[in-house]
Amino acid sequence: MDEFADLTAFRAVAREGGFRSAAGATGSSASRLGDAVPRLEARMGVRLLQRTTRSVTLTEAGARLLERLEPALSEVRSALDVVNDFRGRPSGRLRLNVPIAAARLVLPRIVPPFLAKYPDIRMEVIAEERLVDVVAEGYDVGIRYEERLAQDMVAVPIGPRVQRFAAAASPEYLARRGRPRHPRELLNHDCLGGRFTHGPLHAWEFAHGWCQPAPGASATPVPGVLRPPPPLPTGPSPLLP
Repeated sequence: MDEFADLTAFRAVAREGGFRSAAGATGSSASRLGDAVPRLEARMGVRLLQRTTRSVTLTEAGARLLERLEPALSEVRSALDVVNDFRGRPSGRLRLNVPIAAARLVLPRIVPPFLAKYPDIRMEVIAEERLVDVVAEGYDVGIRYEERLAQDMVAVPIGPRVQRFAAAASPEYLARRGRPRHPRELLNHDCLGGRFTHGPLHAWEFAHGWCQPAPGASATPVPGVLRPPPPLPTGPSPLLP
């Protein structure tokens, strides 16, 4: 960065024809510019400016350097202007990695107003149940439930603080297998469990404990009472969490 600052100082002095006028044009000080140019000359091992008490002129080496430097510094300024646009008006692609449940329950309430406020943002949402490293896989943001949140991640709460699941079944299934009245009875029912791509089946959590109704898997009965489920569309199906 010192070299870049010295090059910028040399350009200003060369264009203005003197240290005082360059200081006025750049908002710097003549003494600072007077230190920068000799430092650049010492680093390059060649004199770039001829100095007299009345004027400052370019040497041949200085003229060649300025000729190549002008377009380069202009390109640098343009690049910095592009970045400054992001500071005042967010734009570009925003990649999100979210659980499928969050995509259905959380995003519909927050994405439309966000995109309305920042129309230059292009949002890309990947909804999946695979646990991924958000940073390593190139995502800008991830949504995670609290128990799945990595300890070193910076987290901001969004959406409702409490989300509930319900045990549900079709009327035909209940007529055939009976309506369970206690969570432990689920161990004798056909249940659909969910799992991440790599990981164990999710336990079904209730108000006072949990159970894991899965064929061939261990399960723990819990105390409590199941409330009657709301009416569901007809069609045979096993219990769903």
